[in-house]
Amino acid sequence: MHGSAGPVGLKATATPPRGTLDELDLALVNALQMAPRAPWAQLARPLGVDAATLSRRWARLRDSGEAWVTCYAAPSQVTYGALALIEVSCLPQAREALAERLARHPQAMSVELVAGSCDLLLTVATATMSLMSGYVLALGRLEAVTATRTHLVQHVHRDASEWRMDSLSRDQRRDLTETEEGGARTAAATLTPEDRVLLLALAGDGRRSVTSIAAELGRPESTVRRMLHSLLHGGRAVLRCDAAHLYAGWRSSATLWMSVPPAQLKSAGDELSRLRNTRMAASVSAEANLLSVVWLHALDDLARYEVRAAARLTSVRVLNRAVNLRWIKRMGRLLGEDGRSTGCVPVDPWHPAA
Repeated sequence: MHGSAGPVGLKATATPPRGTLDELDLALVNALQMAPRAPWAQLARPLGVDAATLSRRWARLRDSGEAWVTCYAAPSQVTYGALALIEVSCLPQAREALAERLARHPQAMSVELVAGSCDLLLTVATATMSLMSGYVLALGRLEAVTATRTHLVQHVHRDASEWRMDSLSRDQRRDLTETEEGGARTAAATLTPEDRVLLLALAGDGRRSVTSIAAELGRPESTVRRMLHSLLHGGRAVLRCDAAHLYAGWRSSATLWMSVPPAQLKSAGDELSRLRNTRMAASVSAEANLLSVVWLHALDDLARYEVRAAARLTSVRVLNRAVNLRWIKRMGRLLGEDGRSTGCVPVDPWHPAA
């Protein structure tokens, strides 16, 4: 588990004086959430600025770590028992060092310092149940770890890649929907070894050019272009645009573990997915059989979220809460204290635990 790939570094820049993303920044991030690899010329008309301005603006956001596009295996590639949220308790003096160590594990999609019944919360993906078992066992052998609790994901009702900012008008969203790459999506097959190589090549920058990827892989551009189209339109991979949450106005986040009657589990998960603040919703195999990851403008919004959830799901009971103190890693991105990306440890579910 310690022999993970090293992080991919980003260009260091000074902290922007404003500390927030402006309206065009937010609109650009919103647009790239909808069409992550759309050419700048196609985004120019919906956003009302020229392609050169968009290119320069994105280069600044990317290089400063304020926004990024990453790529990872789609939820369709994860079977039961191969995706989990793991609560970790540890020695108090070791918490920060342990979090940074775990963030360099390629199986760890996300690592959070949290307030609640545990010290750290991990989101972990492995290719198989046996690899998950090996990871959990190896995690428990770390000297600083005093306890773990694993929640296996049964079904993802909403992936965080589906969450959108509200920075665009209805007409802009319609225009952007029309700019997305054409071609019918096919039923998701299993990722091939070539797909996995391409995933890792795109993890650090999901907008990398075909020319750049082809040069790295030593393959013809036409072959890489065909592989990329197949990967993204075959439902095997997800492109996700994200931003430094503090700069975008999201000051807090939390994970809620809830219980609903089994017969209502699917409908409850789907209903939670419709709430604006829900970034992720999933069914899990525990007494708390449903969880949601919630983004908040302020911590007191959490109570209002729970009120709205209870109004829609009268049988729901919140059993536990983990309130985020700091993101160490989110979907492969290493994050600084201000939420900006400082590098990338690509998510690799096939990496063996050691």
